[in-house]
Amino acid sequence: MRRTKSLDAGYFEAMYRKEADPWKFETSPYEQAKYDTTLAALGDRIVGRVLEVGCSVGVLTARLAGRCGSVLAVDVSETALEAARSRCAGLANVAFGRMGLPNETPSGVFDLILLSEVAYYWDSGDLMRMGEILRAKVTPGGWVLLVHWTGETDYPKTADGAVAELSTSAGEAFELEFAQRTDDYRLDLWRRRAEVECS
Repeated sequence: MRRTKSLDAGYFEAMYRKEADPWKFETSPYEQAKYDTTLAALGDRIVGRVLEVGCSVGVLTARLAGRCGSVLAVDVSETALEAARSRCAGLANVAFGRMGLPNETPSGVFDLILLSEVAYYWDSGDLMRMGEILRAKVTPGGWVLLVHWTGETDYPKTADGAVAELSTSAGEAFELEFAQRTDDYRLDLWRRRAEVECS
């Protein structure tokens, strides 16, 4: 049965305490191929300031660091963040923080916000709030990159449902620049309309 409320920090902390890499981000060929596709969606551009929401143990964070000026990687699990900090210890342009969006938000604005495997953990209320955050935090001309597994879960939303609700909440501030769908996941790259200022 599908959950009705957003998954809280305790859910994820328990996962990481039970198993260091519960989703096998470090070893799964599926995850590595998905990360290749995620980074390829950015083309050959070097992105300025990036916010990675739900960085987990930092596998994608480490790869993302080579494609941007700076990365702020956040997660709700301190156990996951400890592993991520260790993995990225030599990367001067990466900073970490324990933060649970959308109830907590970082300061400043970003050229890219990455939501990889996180939006379907939120209920409709949190997706609405997250859409407002995207409008406020993405620079004109910047991007939101969403990647979500499309298989069955007990999360509050499906991948398709989460992306649709988030798109409705973000509104006309964003346009779809690129989309890709495989048998296992969907990828959506939104571009912030340059003529719409951050609120």
